[in-house]
Amino acid sequence: MASRALTPFQFAAILLVALFGKCNAGSIAVYWGQNDGEVSLAKTCASGNYKFVVVAFLPKFGKGQKPELNLAGHCDPSSGGCKSLSKDIHSCQRRGVKVLLSLGGADGSYGLSSRGDARQVAMYLWNTFLGGTSSSSRPLGDAVLDGIDFDIEKGGSKFWGDLARDLKNLDKGVLLSAAPQCPFPDQWDDGAIRTGLFDFVWVQFYNNPECQISAGRGAFLAAWKRWESLPIGKLFLGLPASKDAAGTGFVPAGKLKSVLPLIKGTPKYGGVMLWAKFYDDRTGYSSAIKSHV
Repeated sequence: MASRALTPFQFAAILLVALFGKCNAGSIAVYWGQNDGEVSLAKTCASGNYKFVVVAFLPKFGKGQKPELNLAGHCDPSSGGCKSLSKDIHSCQRRGVKVLLSLGGADGSYGLSSRGDARQVAMYLWNTFLGGTSSSSRPLGDAVLDGIDFDIEKGGSKFWGDLARDLKNLDKGVLLSAAPQCPFPDQWDDGAIRTGLFDFVWVQFYNNPECQISAGRGAFLAAWKRWESLPIGKLFLGLPASKDAAGTGFVPAGKLKSVLPLIKGTPKYGGVMLWAKFYDDRTGYSSAIKSHV
């Protein structure tokens, strides 16, 4: 069949469709590190399903405490057993996957007591996990992580913004992410997020019946719009990767495919965050939704 040249209108329409698809294409972030039954960090990145892997957690820091890393049964940081993860982190980064360290979590002992405390924690993170150098040790070896995630669920709401500013002042290229609950504003992270320094905010639309997807289209979209009103980079829809991963908020992959079009056209849509790799390994959830994100 003979080909015909496109009219200017047809060309413009195709260009707009291509640009729209590119601008609204999302990615998947996943938390890794809290269950030794999940695949390795290297295999997680090699799957090709994720753009961001968040290593969880640093659950003890601040208020004069000696920071402690906890990666469940994967390795023992206190004995130097987690330094072998450096090879995995390098492997992830070569594949274009960004690796971040998550601060906090639902358990643990953490918080900030002053601006000076925030500065000390920032320097610790910089020298121990980011681009600085430690006089003692780097528990994840010589790998330089791409950023820091704030999963603050206790420990007070003060001085997190100072920590964010101190990290960005050390290196503008350090990625910052936050994982607030969907009720707006977040009890802990609000002040930090409002600094305008966060590249990614993956809101936990689970364990919060009033604003998760099961609350209905109106309630969910209203919550999404409130989060988009903040001075942030990209906004992610945080979901459990299985029914067992959270008390409420699991969305079957088939249903999610009908929900995503409601938010993909919004200006700050970035994709989907999953809790957590252990559950995704068992359900294949990321594989089921990847082409729709």
